[in-house]
Amino acid sequence: MKLQIKRAYEPPSRADGTRVLVDRLWPRGLTKEKAKIDIWLKDIAPSTELRKWYGHDPDKWDEFKSRYRRELKSKADLLNEVRKKAAKGQVTLIYAARDEAHNEAVVLEQLLNAQ
Repeated sequence: MKLQIKRAYEPPSRADGTRVLVDRLWPRGLTKEKAKIDIWLKDIAPSTELRKWYGHDPDKWDEFKSRYRRELKSKADLLNEVRKKAAKGQVTLIYAARDEAHNEAVVLEQLLNAQ
């Protein structure tokens, strides 16, 4: 499976393959033309409640990962959609968070690569 993550504000490149936005909200200040998003999977993102609870607080990271993985159990269809794309070629999970180590794309990449 060819899977990687990238921040939405980094320039798109051909090496990204299929660019999948995994945020519930569109990245602030980024036009659709600049973002070059192929698929926007809003529903694979953490719920609004979880996102607000987490607030990108690294102290809550372990609990966030656990809660988010629980939410993803009901989203097998969306996870399979990403897996199928990644089986055919490079897929880049796009996220907007400033923290490159603590965001939903990190959790998704780990989950998808583990299976």
